Amino acid sequence: MTITVVGHGYVGLVSACVFADFGNKVWVVGHTPEKLQRLKNGDPIIYEPGLAEMLKKNIAAGRLHFTDSFDPAVKESAIVFITVGTPPKKDGSADLSAVYKVAENIANNLGDKFTVVSCKSTVPVGTNLEVEKILIKNKPKGATIAVASCPEFLREGSAISDTVKPDRVVIGSNDKNAIKALLDLHATFPGKRVVTNLPSAELIKYASNSMLATKISFANLISFFCEQTGADVEMVLDAVGMDKRIGRVFMYSGVGYGGSCFPKDVQALTETGKHLGVDVSLLESVEEINHEARKLFVDKVTKHVKGKAIAIWGLAFKPDTDDVRFAPSVYMIERLLKEGYSIKAYDAAAMSNVRKLISDPQLELVDEPYSALEGADALLVLTEWNEFKQVDLSKLKKLLKSHLIFDGRNMYDPEKMRAEGFTYFGVGRS
Repeated sequence: MTITVVGHGYVGLVSACVFADFGNKVWVVGHTPEKLQRLKNGDPIIYEPGLAEMLKKNIAAGRLHFTDSFDPAVKESAIVFITVGTPPKKDGSADLSAVYKVAENIANNLGDKFTVVSCKSTVPVGTNLEVEKILIKNKPKGATIAVASCPEFLREGSAISDTVKPDRVVIGSNDKNAIKALLDLHATFPGKRVVTNLPSAELIKYASNSMLATKISFANLISFFCEQTGADVEMVLDAVGMDKRIGRVFMYSGVGYGGSCFPKDVQALTETGKHLGVDVSLLESVEEINHEARKLFVDKVTKHVKGKAIAIWGLAFKPDTDDVRFAPSVYMIERLLKEGYSIKAYDAAAMSNVRKLISDPQLELVDEPYSALEGADALLVLTEWNEFKQVDLSKLKKLLKSHLIFDGRNMYDPEKMRAEGFTYFGVGRS
């Protein structure tokens, strides 16, 4: 099958590479010449384990093509996927301008045949009906179209595995031919098939991400209780998670969620609910707790650190990605800099993206984790990269001036760290 993927971010590029790897001819349409050239050269632009190898393999096999033109890509394709971003507006609602512009460009380049236009971008309920109106208004007379929603559920850091081995494939459409085409495309993928209407498919994506965000905020809410009572949040959540109805997955306390999905999707669902007259106080609380978690963590740092030199390990919002969108580290760095601290920071992949966001002489990004410790009054651990899990404690103690550790991901055992001579602060740890 020949397909087109419009957009080459995490969703678009990973989807394109996986579909090509399964033997399809895939066009990827972008609009930035520099990025397209890098992609043609086998540079995936984003950091994602295994993506560079899959990209190069399918370019060499002649199955993956990059272009800034919708023609001939759209004309050749049986299915066209929209995977462009839907960032939050100031009020938290999703900015759909890129989706609608892409729909217009697709319509103008349709061939004299049947084409499925499927949205993988995360969009509010009703968006695909608007896409359908745009397609019908702008398409050539000989073209026939059907609109579908086929949301993705990939996690940054494990995006390829999540795409190749999904828990479920959701296909929403009111057209039987569109459903058949998408089922055929996903025939070799494992996972359950959920075939539904357009609004259900659109809402499934938001509901999934909001539930995961809720579990994280619930864990942080419990950590607030633990901080005040001497209870240990890991013991509490371990015991709670033993209940099969609840489980422990995603129920971890820390410095809160970030990234390109949870923050904007919780906000977008909140704004959609307000528009529909739905009580969204639960979602508003999820977001408030997320902000409170990072605020309380910094409050703890400023309360206990007497000097002004801070070391930070971890900048990405999670390990195995270079994404710092809505990352807790960005909030913390900006606040600490504002309060007069100097910072040395290290991350395995995200430092170039932080450089684009924060330019301050008091922030130094170093190429090796132990270099950040020299002369520091405290260490903040904000991302649970594997290389931080089994550190050289004697070296850590020698370099870190005040032996203060603030573990924002509860990576270390409090008793062990204190036995080694560190003053250790986790999140909700007694």
